[in-house]
Amino acid sequence: MNTFTFTLHWNAAGRLVFTASDGTVHIGVVPVRAFPVSAAEEGLSIVDVDGHELAWIDRLVDLPADTQVAVRKGLQEREFMPEITRLNSVASYATPSTWEVDTDRGPFQFVLKGEEDIRRLSGGALLVVDSHGVQFLIRDLFALDRHSKKLLDRFL
Repeated sequence: MNTFTFTLHWNAAGRLVFTASDGTVHIGVVPVRAFPVSAAEEGLSIVDVDGHELAWIDRLVDLPADTQVAVRKGLQEREFMPEITRLNSVASYATPSTWEVDTDRGPFQFVLKGEEDIRRLSGGALLVVDSHGVQFLIRDLFALDRHSKKLLDRFL
């Protein structure tokens, strides 16, 4: 079992505070995933306001429960990558086209500028970038329902 030599907590101003084992305090630290899509729960770094690494975390689940909560909250505030769970409609099979999708954060409508804005990742995952640069994740192309796959096949 790992012994962590730091603590994390949120202060009254809403900033994440890192306290090292020697008592050194860093305010405004940020958790950063090394592999946000392929290994989201492994390989995290805690960095200070200047981007210097203060701590490395091999596996998020190895942290004490209260520290896990603090890290997850920090990650949620830093990252915005809705996961597409279903494609409801595509306005046109020529780009640009308007997509209506369901995500883990609710329904979204966005414009896909071009087919090059759909990128294949490892393990059947896709990254879809809308016309405003917002990234949407399809974690597993093969787990989508038949209707969603049929719509997506026109672009792949």
